[in-house]
Amino acid sequence: QVQLVESGGGLVQAGGSLRLSCAASGRTFSSYAMYWFRQAPGKEREFVAAINGGFGTDYADSVKGRFTISRDNAKNTVYLQMNSLKPADTAVYYCASSALGIVRGTTTHINDWGQGTQVTVSS
Repeated sequence: QVQLVESGGGLVQAGGSLRLSCAASGRTFSSYAMYWFRQAPGKEREFVAAINGGFGTDYADSVKGRFTISRDNAKNTVYLQMNSLKPADTAVYYCASSALGIVRGTTTHINDWGQGTQVTVSS
């Protein structure tokens, strides 16, 4: 069974930075697209960023230019570097994986979800 374990969340002031990590285990990592989603209180889960097996990336408009997704296949780990954080970025951040590459607008293709890590940005 695949496990995705996020880490790196915490409390940061607006304008600060955090780096989230997601360690995968249980199957071949390199061929899967890896995602970051987030869910704020009272809101639906939303797409943040994704990276496919060929290291192609995609970002939500709200984080473009501030967040960077990357992966280290040797470590079975995907990262989300978050800079210039805003209070609106406050959410639980979830790691996810898909065998179908980068697909926007749906989560039906997601094979696995992590348990999430809380990011809180104070003003």
